[in-house]
Amino acid sequence: MAATEAERDAMSRALALAADGPRGVNPQVGAVILSASGEVLAEGVHRGAGTPHAEVDALSRLDGTQVHGATAIVTLEPCNHTGRTGPCAQALIDAGIARVVYAFDDPGEISGGGAERLRAAGVEVVVGEQADAAERLIHDWLAVQRLGRPLVTVKWAQSLDGRAAASDGSSQWITGPEARADVHLRRTDADAIVVGTGTLLADDPALTARDGDELRPNQPVPVVIGTRATPPTAAVHRHPRTPLFYDTHDLTAVLTDLAARGVQRVFVEGGPTLASAFVAAGYADTVLAYLAPVLLGGDRVALTDIGVSGIGEAVRLEVEQWMPLGDDLLVIAHPVTAPRAAPPTPTSTPNPRPTAKEGS
Repeated sequence: MAATEAERDAMSRALALAADGPRGVNPQVGAVILSASGEVLAEGVHRGAGTPHAEVDALSRLDGTQVHGATAIVTLEPCNHTGRTGPCAQALIDAGIARVVYAFDDPGEISGGGAERLRAAGVEVVVGEQADAAERLIHDWLAVQRLGRPLVTVKWAQSLDGRAAASDGSSQWITGPEARADVHLRRTDADAIVVGTGTLLADDPALTARDGDELRPNQPVPVVIGTRATPPTAAVHRHPRTPLFYDTHDLTAVLTDLAARGVQRVFVEGGPTLASAFVAAGYADTVLAYLAPVLLGGDRVALTDIGVSGIGEAVRLEVEQWMPLGDDLLVIAHPVTAPRAAPPTPTSTPNPRPTAKEGS
């Protein structure tokens, strides 16, 4: 059973609506209600946890006479469970929807099964329209469901001989302006930007995403990991988003808590100790290495101990792209091994308590 031309057009519109929805604990979903003749009756989008799902948002704009016998186009299988809101599959049935076209199945053990419920109620169901596009849209959310943690990008800048700083600790600037601009652009794609207390105390970074001197519209939440106190005058306290301070070294606990907060993409900026900890733990899904054509020598290496004692234990990477940036070179790579899922429970600090106060 295939979708009609009007339904295909409506799915394209639903995907565009979904893309404008917020990333978070729930997936981005869009919906369009069509009349029996293919006319668009209403549109809906999910606007975040606790708000009506896209199907219910669209239905709320219509009265019963308009909905009866109509078709619902949805980017994800209508849910089949009661959480903060009721099951969307039942809402569609109660409204009198006669046909549902959706892109791909909900992977949740609890939330899935909406299609079966719809069919049992006599609703015609079509699955698979623009499934690839719908899956790409919520790829990060799907990964979080599978791994139990956000996707992690670990970034560092280094000299050609692998140093992150000169012997006196100075590191601004190893790379040139093009590379630094690229970093700020990538920060806007992240939900959270992470540093350790060592980097925070040494460099006092603002952890903002900027375009020159201007703040970009999308700002990642600043996250600081470590047990040393943060001075009340630190630049991170002036960030437009409320910072989170984790008084722990347990990366599993931190990532699990961030996932519960709806964080899907984490951008780890340093320093070498924290970057090495993420790599050693198997939590580096993407590596961004900015290579500058300079030599520094000394012992300020970009990565420290990552648990490799012999060449046979090396963390092998597959390079996705070599990108020239001015005089510098960006290497984008991914570990060859499968991403490591977070254990069911954090290893040492089950319930870290982030705080917006200084001294964490």
